[in-house]
Amino acid sequence: MTIAETLKDARKIVIKIGSNTLAKADGTQNTEFMASFASQCKKLVDQGKQLVIVSSGAQVSGVSTLKEWARKKDVHFRQALCAIGQVELMAQWRKAFAEQNLHIGQLLFTKDDFENEHRSLNIRNTLFTLADEGVIPIINENDSVSIDEFQIGDNDNLSALTAILWSADLLILFSDIDGIYTDNPKTNKNAELVESVSNIAELRKSIKIGSTNAFGTGGIETKIQAAEKTTVYGIPMLLANGGKENALTNLTGENAVGTLFLAE
Repeated sequence: MTIAETLKDARKIVIKIGSNTLAKADGTQNTEFMASFASQCKKLVDQGKQLVIVSSGAQVSGVSTLKEWARKKDVHFRQALCAIGQVELMAQWRKAFAEQNLHIGQLLFTKDDFENEHRSLNIRNTLFTLADEGVIPIINENDSVSIDEFQIGDNDNLSALTAILWSADLLILFSDIDGIYTDNPKTNKNAELVESVSNIAELRKSIKIGSTNAFGTGGIETKIQAAEKTTVYGIPMLLANGGKENALTNLTGENAVGTLFLAE
């Protein structure tokens, strides 16, 4: 199964966008990307597909708004920054999708929401209702109130939990790399892209897993964890580079690049 075939067959798709994809080199919001991405989503919606977006970027958006807070490391300032940034983030998403005549809805979660039976059922029902009515749900972790015991910690795993709860057909993780490599391609020119994964345990033995990136809270490890979660439920996962022009649309072509984790 190719990437293009997997995308064609999927009707319900969860797409996670990482902080590095949403941030420019100076750490501010990449509104040009958001506008382009919304346009690409519209093409999939016109094909009858339902989309749920898991969007990082609250802290990035907060820094864009209050630049003088950028270097503050105190946890209360970081959580306050996310509270400010989440408003700005959703304002930009609303603007981007409004240009495509699409409405959005915001959902903010903590780990406890997925572990509580009643809350998780409410999440599922809300996702189904929004998607069935043609509204694009945009999800993020509630970083302003999340503390260690209630924290999912990264949006890779959040998107996997969302995909499972919504019974998605495909999870797409957009990051700042083309996929899983045998080693870090930024430091090892001989690193090779792993195009397809059917056995995640074997993959772990054959690659080197580096540290997290500059803006995000995840890394290759959290992406593999997300794949471990979804594939068990029969949901394939695709890791691709969101920084490339028309990144989402390109996945529908024969030359699509990424790492496809096949469903069990």
